[in-house]
Amino acid sequence: MNIVVFGAGGRAGGRVVAEAHRRGHRVTAVVRDPAGHGDLADARVVAGDVTDGTGVARAAAGHDAAVSAAADLSVPPHEFFTASARALTTGLAEAGVRRLAVVGLASIMPGASGAPLMDEPGYPGEYRDFYLGHAAGLAVLRECDLDWTYVAPAGDFDHAGTRTGRYRIADHADPADRITYADFAVALLDEIEAPRHHRVAFSVRKA
Repeated sequence: MNIVVFGAGGRAGGRVVAEAHRRGHRVTAVVRDPAGHGDLADARVVAGDVTDGTGVARAAAGHDAAVSAAADLSVPPHEFFTASARALTTGLAEAGVRRLAVVGLASIMPGASGAPLMDEPGYPGEYRDFYLGHAAGLAVLRECDLDWTYVAPAGDFDHAGTRTGRYRIADHADPADRITYADFAVALLDEIEAPRHHRVAFSVRKA
């Protein structure tokens, strides 16, 4: 497949690029500054802005599927995640790319109580604006016509762990769970290659 990855310079995006290359896919890695990403040598690296619908369409042309792992901490979260979701939905539609997988956030997924994890007692709230920004971006996706999926870790990432190639679909978000970036990328690429979740958000956890 031809896969375009927006936000390929981040930790999740870089692992997605690596996993896609491992499986023999052709990857276009979209980053803000290609000069700073020599680590993406296995991909075609291009400059792009995920909040620019015209640029999204240009980068995505000729691809079979898209992944967004983009974040910009210099911009208010609500502004960034809604703008990027709108640009992705319009740009990908213009490019004729129907399948989109978005790297999500556990905080906005249902916890054990059924309420969003961020609303459960004891959950840290210092990054609540970031959580709400993700939720607003997901709301934009829910209104579009693309075949999208929103894939979130059940808890957080294991930053030091290595690839096992295994994961489980989570029944609910769990703040104690830790999945490696590499195994998260396995789950996301499985969803790109053989879609099982259409126009829904779901979580994956350590196997």
